[in-house]
Amino acid sequence: MSASAAKVSKKELNSNHDGGDETSEKEQQEAIEHIDEVQNEIDRLNEQASEEILKVEQKYNKLRQPFFQKRSELIAKIPNFWVTTFVNHPQVSALLGEEDEEALHYLTRVEVTEFEDIKSGYRIDFYFDENMYFENKVLSKEIHLNESGDPTSKSTEIKWKPGKDLTSRSSQTPSKAGKKRQHEEPESFFTWFTDHSDSGADELGEVIKDDIWPNPLQYYLVTDMEDEEGEGEDEDEDEEGLDDIDEEGEDDGEEEEDDDGEDDDGEDD
Repeated sequence: MSASAAKVSKKELNSNHDGGDETSEKEQQEAIEHIDEVQNEIDRLNEQASEEILKVEQKYNKLRQPFFQKRSELIAKIPNFWVTTFVNHPQVSALLGEEDEEALHYLTRVEVTEFEDIKSGYRIDFYFDENMYFENKVLSKEIHLNESGDPTSKSTEIKWKPGKDLTSRSSQTPSKAGKKRQHEEPESFFTWFTDHSDSGADELGEVIKDDIWPNPLQYYLVTDMEDEEGEGEDEDEDEEGLDDIDEEGEDDGEEEEDDDGEDDDGEDD
């Protein structure tokens, strides 16, 4: 092969290689554009799904209301239902001082109401009997999400009776439940009604709405369940003790039989 022919062949190879790169880049760009189109379709379906899911949630939220009402009527027949429920809940109990717990003994009803479109927020209402701490019969807190998604909150102003403002006391003695879970003295539970600094991190409201409200009975019964488990463990220990006694008795009986046998042999001699 001549030198000139070799040069031509090399140029052709380089030309073909460059053309391959251009083709590859073009194909990649087209693929990216197609991926973007497909992704837009996926996003459109996700938005459609969210709208339909919201309609289903709204439908069943309305269907639940009569049952929530019936449940509230039944709970009203059980003294100290709600304070027991809060004390038994690990996260809420950590926020309770002794005086908070005493004040919550007057709590007769709790209601959680999600706003019509659900996504825009919710309200929690606490109903109280006449008590020594404040004048209010109902304390409420609302969490709102505006169109931009930024949360805001507002709540009932607590009308404290003279010398009974629990939120002004920098330190309370932790309740028995609180002592189990933390060493630092908690702020008052009622500070939640006056704290609007960070609605987006409203953990207490979320816990009540999403964890306690759907099934408060499970937390009310925690103590009873623990007692039953403890009784079961005691019964197992008692049964094991009886078995040990029976085994010791059998061993003693066998030893006595052996001793009697040896005595009989001695008499025969």
